Amino acid sequence: MHDDNQILIPPSFIALHSDARQRLLLPVDELRARYELCEDLAQHLVEQAQQLYHGGARSEEGVLLGMHAGLVSPDAGVSAPEARWITLRLAELLGWRSPALPTTGD
Repeated sequence: MHDDNQILIPPSFIALHSDARQRLLLPVDELRARYELCEDLAQHLVEQAQQLYHGGARSEEGVLLGMHAGLVSPDAGVSAPEARWITLRLAELLGWRSPALPTTGD
């Protein structure tokens, strides 16, 4: 199979949509679309997180936990594992320590 798409999906995201035998649970095009959505969302949240932190939030962890709480809400449009991935990616983009996130089901 030849794929001309230049987007490289990180293994950490592929794992969200793979079974125990590392087989994808959805078509590659859908996986790519989900990844692009989650990456774009993480990138978009960088400025908001910085504003919250510099606007008086108590800690970087508190900002990230608050973002995560919003992402796991039913209206967010992402699954709980994707919300976790977005939050950890956001921490990475900000250069902040990754928070201890509550475990949630899908």
